[in-house]
Amino acid sequence: MQVQHGETLSVIVVNWNRKELLRACLASLLSQEGVQKEIIVVDNGSSDGSVQMLEQEFRSVKVIRNTVNLGFCAANNQGIAAASGEFIALLNNDAEACPNWLYELRRVFDSRPDVGMAASKVLVWEDPRRIDKAGHLIYLDGQNRGRGSGELDVGQYDTMEEILWPDGCAAMYRRGMLQQIGGFDEDFFAYADDAELGLRARIAGWRCFYTPAAVVRHHRGATLGVRSLRRVELIERNRILLAAKLFPWSLLWLNGAFYLARLLAGAWAALRGKGEISRFPGWGNKFRVALAMLKGDMEALRMLPKIPRKRRQVARIRKLTAAEIRRLLWNKRISLKTLSQESV
Repeated sequence: MQVQHGETLSVIVVNWNRKELLRACLASLLSQEGVQKEIIVVDNGSSDGSVQMLEQEFRSVKVIRNTVNLGFCAANNQGIAAASGEFIALLNNDAEACPNWLYELRRVFDSRPDVGMAASKVLVWEDPRRIDKAGHLIYLDGQNRGRGSGELDVGQYDTMEEILWPDGCAAMYRRGMLQQIGGFDEDFFAYADDAELGLRARIAGWRCFYTPAAVVRHHRGATLGVRSLRRVELIERNRILLAAKLFPWSLLWLNGAFYLARLLAGAWAALRGKGEISRFPGWGNKFRVALAMLKGDMEALRMLPKIPRKRRQVARIRKLTAAEIRRLLWNKRISLKTLSQESV
């Protein structure tokens, strides 16, 4: 790795009421080998003693204290603003990194000046034989999903390769890229925020590489819980906001058709006990999921008046043509069958 003398990598961890998971996360970061690092924890108003634990056990860690939960996006933007490194890594507080994680992510950028993002191999903490995410794919209604999510790890993702964008659970970004395109869109609050940032970066001409050597283990759904209806609302709301903000018009007009196809495929999968909806047993719970999705749609509609201004901002940094964006999304799409039958 072509490390400049004295180069420091910045790592940002956002925390909200996950003291024990945070402790394990930070222990894994303090064990990183082969790099100099600064660790920044942005605490979103935790009430479980997280800040006190940090003060007592992790005095070398810089802590930014918020009095309320500002969400994943705003908190990461705070951390990015406070970071001193030319390369900035994000690690979820419910993830633990292998000792060479930072070293291997940093290597991705060597001799690749147009690479602005690096993606990790994320394994399921409870069953490390399974993939959580190996980068991201997208469906053409704006729904995004981790590449390989739920698959047994049999070496199918053991090659360094260019991918769509990284999962924000465990990623590294070039500071110069973030300075050019901006940080996370704080209107997203949480979920699909990494997809929005990643697609915006791709539109601006930046590339992303995945490295299987940078491994983390992740507790799935620890933030709000896999059965959280608020999680359903945010995912649905944010896939609309992502598409409205970043998709070319030629693809955006088809959004409703792709969405309807996904709903029908998801309903058929649910009848057979498969897919995301299968996590919500019983017709009563499935009805509540439908209401949560509708609520997410209504929230998105209320936020759409901001979209024209945001599309103009993206146009100012755009390097890819509409045809190139459409081709990128088509080539990196997730199949409807995979999307509807697998749960995350």
